[in-house]
Amino acid sequence: MTETREPGGTEIGEQIRRILLDPANVEMHVRCEMLLYMASRAQLVHQRIAPALAEGHLVLADRFISSTLAYQGTAGGLSPIEILAVGAVAIGSVRPDLTILFDVDEATAGRRLNPILDRMEQKGQEFHRRVREGYLGQARRDPDGHLVVDARAEADAVWESLERSLREWAVARTGE
Repeated sequence: MTETREPGGTEIGEQIRRILLDPANVEMHVRCEMLLYMASRAQLVHQRIAPALAEGHLVLADRFISSTLAYQGTAGGLSPIEILAVGAVAIGSVRPDLTILFDVDEATAGRRLNPILDRMEQKGQEFHRRVREGYLGQARRDPDGHLVVDARAEADAVWESLERSLREWAVARTGE
């Protein structure tokens, strides 16, 4: 299995990550933000994801294009058509088989945040409410490609819920 993180996961991606998350870059325009996320993702796909898939590995990514649709799209105001057009250039034909959303309400999310907030975390509660709605909207529009896991519980209970949901998804997909 290959694990990745976004932004980052490669030397170039980590440099982009520092720019994106640096609180000093508060004036960054949402279009610039989207393009930087896509640039990091393009490098990640080229350097890590595509080679791992070519070798038959399972790839587990903590974020992908759905994050850009939620953050820069639903919450940031960019058109999903524009995001998907840039995404097509950045990721080519690489698409996730399944997107898992660990869903929590705003109060739970707030309690779990690191007290030292990065630039994205500093965008406030209303922004993050729209991000959550963006993710949940994607899951409603494509229920076969998404699992929504209630992640308000403690870690062990969330893990058990994830395992159960993955088994159900695999059975529905393969019939086994």
